[in-house]
Amino acid sequence: MSAVVENPHTQRWHQSLHQVRGRIEIIPPWRTSGRVMRATGMIIETVGLQVPLGGGCLIELPSPFGEDEPRFAEAEVVGFSDEKLFLMPLAGITGLQPGARVFALGEGTRGSARRFPLGETLLGRVVDGNGEPLDGLDALDDAPHGHLTVPPLNPLLRAPINEQIDVGIRAINALLSVGRGQRMGLFAGSGVGKSVLLGMMARYTRADVIVVGLIGERGREVQDFIDNILGEQGRRRAVVVAAPADTSPLQRLQGAAYATRLAEWFRDQGLAVLLIMDSLTRYAMAQREIALAVGEPPATKGYPPSVFAKLPHLVERAGNATRGGGSITAFYTVLTEGDDQQDPIADSARAILDGHIVLSRALADAGHYPAIDIEASISRAMTAIVDEPQQRQAQRFKQLFSRYQRNRDLISVGAYSPGHDPGLDEAVQRYPQLEGFLQQGIEEAASVSDARQALAAAVGQ
Repeated sequence: MSAVVENPHTQRWHQSLHQVRGRIEIIPPWRTSGRVMRATGMIIETVGLQVPLGGGCLIELPSPFGEDEPRFAEAEVVGFSDEKLFLMPLAGITGLQPGARVFALGEGTRGSARRFPLGETLLGRVVDGNGEPLDGLDALDDAPHGHLTVPPLNPLLRAPINEQIDVGIRAINALLSVGRGQRMGLFAGSGVGKSVLLGMMARYTRADVIVVGLIGERGREVQDFIDNILGEQGRRRAVVVAAPADTSPLQRLQGAAYATRLAEWFRDQGLAVLLIMDSLTRYAMAQREIALAVGEPPATKGYPPSVFAKLPHLVERAGNATRGGGSITAFYTVLTEGDDQQDPIADSARAILDGHIVLSRALADAGHYPAIDIEASISRAMTAIVDEPQQRQAQRFKQLFSRYQRNRDLISVGAYSPGHDPGLDEAVQRYPQLEGFLQQGIEEAASVSDARQALAAAVGQ
């Protein structure tokens, strides 16, 4: 007796039925819900649920068109007191009513345990802080998903920073050399060219993958950075995570953590990753908004203590993996309010980073780009990654440059006369070459070898 052979349509129908049955079986027979008791500012107080700190919830909202099906807004637990949970929504909650139901996000439900798309599928894409596409392309449902946090690396197992990375900027390659796995801060006020400098590094840096986190920036700047600064060449090997200023503070925090998590995923594949975070200050401000909303007292210039605790947690996730593994070389922009380098966030960032590049408003106003203040900038890993001749040349460059700057006023008013100070005479003679060395066009790339040759010519060695 011959066996019955199903036709292809029946087989596909049975496979689909099996998949649906599998999804239904993991759904619990009941769901626990809580109730909204109070909504004040950005905080929603609920009772009736037990969700851990950092867990996700769904808040039921009425349909805007009077339909039977309600809509849901996602929120995160940011604090609790006794039986009350303090939730902060990730998006707008227009229409929220007293007593609205709140559901815990668990395994098998939408957004389960707050998992985010990862992997090579995201290369060339622009996503928001939730991992949702912003570029109008296909959804990322097929990409591997993972949690935002992973166990930290043992600092004793990390590979040392002993190899220079080419960032394509002459002044940085020669005078502020950056090592693979180093974390640098880019300190600047508004409007001094930090975004352009970041875009140049994104295009010219010798890295396998670029992850860009645009946190708390204006929406117009996001589009401008992607199209005009990052460019088509940089975007092909980049992932852009955008959490603009009009998103909730929770989503801005999440965007920074998500960008870092993406960089960690590529690093774990053995790749050299360039992580650009713009900006670390907006990340700190988002945490300040959340902390003040849940009642944490302000400490230093209005910043609660949790702000200064979260900064190193984010920054320390970058760096080298174990020996023979990948690396994350990170640049974090730090906005200095009123060009004040002693701003509490700038001061804290300077302490936890491996060096800082300071952009000068005076140089930018004079049309000197990139407006890097060489005297105020330093790379803490430079002595471990460059040879002694380059160290001597860089030191000689800074001595000549600083000598001229200290006497600039005397030179400008004609009070300087050559022949009395040989060191100043040489500084005055070489200053045009020194100044030209520090300037670079946006379309000009300078490799490490080119930068070293130019440095030797500028200092006459």
